[in-house]
Amino acid sequence: MRLKVLPLTLSALFASSTQGAESGEATLTLGAVTVSAAPGPLPIHTLLTSVDILGGDKVADKNVTHSWELLGQMPGIQLTETRMGTESGKATFRAFNGEGYINGIKVLIDGIPSNVNSGNQRFIDMIFPLEIEYIEVVRGTNDPRYGLHNIGGNINIGTRQGGNYTDGRLSYGSYNTREVQFAVGRESNGFAQNYFVAKQDSEGFRDHARSEKYALGGKWFYTSDDNRIRLGLTARLYEHAAEEPGYLSAAELAAGRRQSPSKNANDGGDRDMQQISADLDWQIHPNLMLSNKLYYNRYIEDRRITFTRYAAGNAPRQRRQWDETQSGLLSTLTWRAGKALTLDGGINLERQDNEYRRYRYAYGDPTDFSAPPARVQNDDQHTFNNAGAYIQAIIKPLDGLKIIPAFRADRFSGNTRLNTTGVSAPLQDSGWINQPKLSMVYAISPGAHLYANWGKTFQVLTGSREPAYLTGGQAAYRPSINTGKEIGIKVSPAPGTEARLALWQQDATDEVANMPSTGTTVGLGETRRKGIDLQVTGRLNEQWTVWLSHALQEARVVRAYTSGGLSLAGKEVFSTPRFITNVGAEYRVDADWRLGLQGRAQGDYYIDELNAKGKYGGFMVLDASVRYTLTPTTSVDLQIRNLTDEKYEYVWYDNFFWGGNDQPMFSPAAGRSGYLSLNLKM
Repeated sequence: MRLKVLPLTLSALFASSTQGAESGEATLTLGAVTVSAAPGPLPIHTLLTSVDILGGDKVADKNVTHSWELLGQMPGIQLTETRMGTESGKATFRAFNGEGYINGIKVLIDGIPSNVNSGNQRFIDMIFPLEIEYIEVVRGTNDPRYGLHNIGGNINIGTRQGGNYTDGRLSYGSYNTREVQFAVGRESNGFAQNYFVAKQDSEGFRDHARSEKYALGGKWFYTSDDNRIRLGLTARLYEHAAEEPGYLSAAELAAGRRQSPSKNANDGGDRDMQQISADLDWQIHPNLMLSNKLYYNRYIEDRRITFTRYAAGNAPRQRRQWDETQSGLLSTLTWRAGKALTLDGGINLERQDNEYRRYRYAYGDPTDFSAPPARVQNDDQHTFNNAGAYIQAIIKPLDGLKIIPAFRADRFSGNTRLNTTGVSAPLQDSGWINQPKLSMVYAISPGAHLYANWGKTFQVLTGSREPAYLTGGQAAYRPSINTGKEIGIKVSPAPGTEARLALWQQDATDEVANMPSTGTTVGLGETRRKGIDLQVTGRLNEQWTVWLSHALQEARVVRAYTSGGLSLAGKEVFSTPRFITNVGAEYRVDADWRLGLQGRAQGDYYIDELNAKGKYGGFMVLDASVRYTLTPTTSVDLQIRNLTDEKYEYVWYDNFFWGGNDQPMFSPAAGRSGYLSLNLKM
């Protein structure tokens, strides 16, 4: 993999403190993270390598249209910016793209699984910036805590817990964007209450892109006087209604980046989500800890979309409806057997009861989705059940050396009923999917840690029909097994300065590009992803802080199935840029003024599986911010996004895996935009 010389972009994401550091860890912490004394599972940095933790102080004042955008500030994160109403985009890493065909990143909110059935990350938008306490990103295959969707790693968004605060943020900006966020925390005598409400309205950068959404949340936790028992309840509600401007052809893009074609005049979506969880953490003995989470997720969406052009009679306009319910349990038991040994194990159970309907229309422009459909392609009900268990040991045979062997196993079951035909079928039987793992960290010196890890994860098929379910004549699919390995070093050459360099590789068997919502499945064969991650943070003095990350990555098909009679062997996996870069600087003029520059860059990528239709999608985006503190409780900030008015787009190929219009299609990103915010702490 050849290192490219890149123009630098800037980012105001910096390492201001690393709290709770333990000898042997290889974690980088960006911003301030509060360490809780309440009972709970082992901290993530004591268990795993290649972990990044972003403090809430680095996201609370960010103006974003969707919360997944916040992750673009973290090292090596690729953002897939589709920006089609409620289906707005997602964050991925380790050369897994965000197209929706291979959903390789597990998402959690306060430790609760928060992917939809397909693996997409729609629950992230339930959380607004002011509610976030921290964001954890775990890269690679060595985390045994999770199975389903945890192919390349996981993202956990932790929200504010406890404390005494009343915070508000009012924002107004480009495209008539209005946003209010309000967070309250109260804690006394062991009882903590946290409340959050947010509302955002925007006309959008493009025509026919209006968006209205709100979120409501509450957390109630009780900790016993002896700090041995903690009981908690969390509830969230989210609603989003948005118009979809549609994709543009190259000719339409050249004619006007902000236009919406007339065929998309009735496109849009309505999304409702709820999440409820109950926690019980019990310090059974000073050396024995039990943690439990019960959860319930509900996802409902009605999306109306129009494709570019299909053959006559193929009804290009679609109405897709999802109604998914997830209920589950996560339970972990941790035993600190001694100074040199800790054992940690757990189980998870999840049941999904899902419905998916797809109606197709064949009308002129604009489409009337209230009229009867030309045909019903999907009217499906399916269950999807997962049982998993893991165990790991944290062994410290020598001072400065930590060895963590682990093992996880998962099994899946379920059934589907296709109401259009009356067919019922069971889920593919994968048996128990075994996943051994091993991590090691060695302290070469107090300021240098060498680490390595190896592990297996898996991909199973989801959706409501074949090939996930064995409908008539469907061949068996084996799970795709991913084997990852990594070696890295973290150093702290001077106070306030940290750096980490990692080399990694991940090989998959029988990888499948699977899009349940369209019934599209293509076997890719054996794939290899590999890369180099470099991260540096430094506090130069009391005023200046700088930060840099550069990720080189590659995803290729090694041994392939065929596409249209042509082998994919040697081809790059589509929509995967070869580099992702973030660079940043912050300058504190005095106690009242703070200036920042922030940004990111990524390379071009192939848009088709045969790498024959050209490369698109590269960009460099620079943002700027100024904050002025009026009083100890009041501040204002001005943020300019895309300061240089970079013209860039998300690009896909509309003939991808199905008969379409055989051309690239574009979703333009917003140009230069500004936002003014008032921050209140009462």
